[in-house]
Amino acid sequence: LTFSQVVNKNFQFALIADVVAQKGLLSLPFHRVYFNYPTQDSAKIENLPDNRLKLPLGVRLNYFMGNKVVFRTYYRYYSDSWGIHSHTAMIEVPYKVSPFLSISPYYRYYIQTGTTYFAPYKEHLLSDTYYTSNYELSAFSSNYFGVNVRITPKKGVFNVPFFNMIELRYGHYTQTTTLHGDNIGVNFRFK
Repeated sequence: LTFSQVVNKNFQFALIADVVAQKGLLSLPFHRVYFNYPTQDSAKIENLPDNRLKLPLGVRLNYFMGNKVVFRTYYRYYSDSWGIHSHTAMIEVPYKVSPFLSISPYYRYYIQTGTTYFAPYKEHLLSDTYYTSNYELSAFSSNYFGVNVRITPKKGVFNVPFFNMIELRYGHYTQTTTLHGDNIGVNFRFK
């Protein structure tokens, strides 16, 4: 469910709500969980409940400052029946250098609580009903920042009229679980 409103020529917002119900095999059969038990055969396949209810609620605010700058913001609260609660906050500020070139730095912060079904390597007990060592379900926070550059030449990219846009995007991601990475994306538009 999305409700969006144009407040005035410079400001618009949207309220976003979803309800997701999952039922079935929600465990990943290739994830092994090692238990706090002295023998070597203490590994089992991840076991999680067969149902999950997810409730994300978000708000998007966009503010246009003249012809050159736009502030795009987004906030989302997430909660599910497995005990995970998270917050996402994002800002992107596209700046129009010229009618044909824009640069958009962006930043996203994310934090979540972990499910009670999570425990690291060899910390689960054999008496646990549900268990996972998948760090996606652990408590962590992350930072993602980068820049997007969009070029839309009047006569087309490389003077090819139907090739009217090229976009380059770079992002750097870090997570408190020691995961980090970089990505580069290229987007072309032909019209």
